[in-house]
Amino acid sequence: MYLDHAATTPMRPEAVAAMEPFLRGTFGNPSGGHAVARAAKTALEEAREEIAELLGARPAEVVFTAGGTEADNLAVKGAARHARVTGVGDGVVTTAFEHKGVLASCDRLAAEGFRIATVALPASGVVDVDALMAAVDDRTALVSVMLVNNEVGTIQPLEEIVARVRDRAPQALVHTDAVQAVPWLDVARATSTADLVAISAHKFGGPKGTGALVVRDRAAPEPLIEGGGQERGLRSGTSNVAGAVAMAAALRATGSARDADSARLALLRNRLVDGLLAAVPDAFENGDRAQKVAGNAHVGFQGVEAETLLVALDRAGICAAAGSSCSSGATEPSHVLAAMGIARVDALTSIRLSLGFASTDVDIDAALTAIPDAVAQLRHAGAAA
Repeated sequence: MYLDHAATTPMRPEAVAAMEPFLRGTFGNPSGGHAVARAAKTALEEAREEIAELLGARPAEVVFTAGGTEADNLAVKGAARHARVTGVGDGVVTTAFEHKGVLASCDRLAAEGFRIATVALPASGVVDVDALMAAVDDRTALVSVMLVNNEVGTIQPLEEIVARVRDRAPQALVHTDAVQAVPWLDVARATSTADLVAISAHKFGGPKGTGALVVRDRAAPEPLIEGGGQERGLRSGTSNVAGAVAMAAALRATGSARDADSARLALLRNRLVDGLLAAVPDAFENGDRAQKVAGNAHVGFQGVEAETLLVALDRAGICAAAGSSCSSGATEPSHVLAAMGIARVDALTSIRLSLGFASTDVDIDAALTAIPDAVAQLRHAGAAA
């Protein structure tokens, strides 16, 4: 029973069907000039056009990457470095519960002498815009705030953030990691005013290792990967044609099914969380459910270590996670929960159960049986030790 869609999703049938020809006969390098290469180039550019339309961008603004982490790195490092070289500024403002692709990029920039301001969040999991703006000044080059948090699923007020940044620091660019948003929100509308927008195909039914960064006209990030000058010189290297085509198909299918999937999965998520809170004494929920995407359930069980619980659930056939997929297995508590002010003892007992388009009532029924049983057994074992 797979309840880890926030880590990765199964590929949508539409994406598999679109990808398969480019794993077989249409194998050309799109940078070439002969007929086989031109066929690949045509497919790549058609995928770019479709993705651009679905993201509310122009085709020239879509830069293909190897995933969301690379897109975040290109946006954050590239934009900040360009701003310093051109004299725009040397400050980066972000939140403490961003994806590690953003936070690690900020750490690198700090080592290069950039001023990094990292803003904590309230327990709701929704950024305090006033606190964020207090860190913005006339030397701020970039503000980076994710649209949907990858662990607790809360939706951030991106439109308000962009408007406030434009007013306070018109020289600053705004980047958003929209990787977790695509299955749940109309990203074209939600990110229409942002300068840099990162997505990753495997979060919405596409293949792993494929992503994109929307780079609007105001932004001119310095490239991280240099070479043959592909992707307008922003991301050199032979293009992943099969991945791009499959990502376009997955994005189209996700958009077509989004409203129906969100309504169905919100009901399943609510049944799951409410059932666990009712069945397990001292269980609690992290983040404000009213401000979350439909597929996120983040719950804790006092007295039970999350990693131990996940092992028990895996044996029972339930796939879940503690924290994000980038930090699973770590003994330290989630940096997201820490940023929200969640007590360490509660963070260490919290797990993420994430639903997606393939989730069914059967998954929820299984979880509502397995999780209370596992928690009870682990508490009993702990009490007897």
